[in-house]
Amino acid sequence: MAFELPKLAYAYNALEPHIDAMTMEIHHSRHHQAYVNNLNAAIAGTEAEKMSIEDICKNISKFSMAVRNNGGGHYNHTFFWEIIGPNAGGEPKGALAEAINKKFGSFAAFKEEFTKAAIGRFGSGWAWLVVDGGELKIGSTANQDNPLMDIADVTIKGKPVLGIDVWEHAYYLKYQNKRPDYVAAFWNVVNWDVVGAKYEAAIK
Repeated sequence: MAFELPKLAYAYNALEPHIDAMTMEIHHSRHHQAYVNNLNAAIAGTEAEKMSIEDICKNISKFSMAVRNNGGGHYNHTFFWEIIGPNAGGEPKGALAEAINKKFGSFAAFKEEFTKAAIGRFGSGWAWLVVDGGELKIGSTANQDNPLMDIADVTIKGKPVLGIDVWEHAYYLKYQNKRPDYVAAFWNVVNWDVVGAKYEAAIK
């Protein structure tokens, strides 16, 4: 098949107590697996089988809604697993830290704006920090859309460097309807080394 569920670099319980093991297991092995299965079914026998998931997203207007929803779900979750991890949190360093301070004034101000984007996304979706034209921007997308997509209703476009899943399946077992508590806990699992590397790759 064209795409496979990526293996996590950490155990399902490695993000406790911030993200619980049962949520991680269901989120990865069931939700993400379903996106992969449905994406493969949607692109079977088409040119998309030979494309990268990034290129599919960048040309998503050429594909069906099934590819948009499940391709986005696969890209977004693969990205999400990469930028979180155990023994993480704190603050970014190096070029990313400098860029955040330049754009937002301080790390605290950046966290506040990103948190507002995550909490303020109505219904299911994602909040993002992206590089667009060499500049950092914060925004959110609905459902499984992402900033790579070439569709008109994606209001934040660019190369993602940080993202948070605010679908209820990402937090409801532990946090129920308290999305702000989940977003606050998220900062304890952000792997800033990975995010910083994505930023440096995006500005090249």
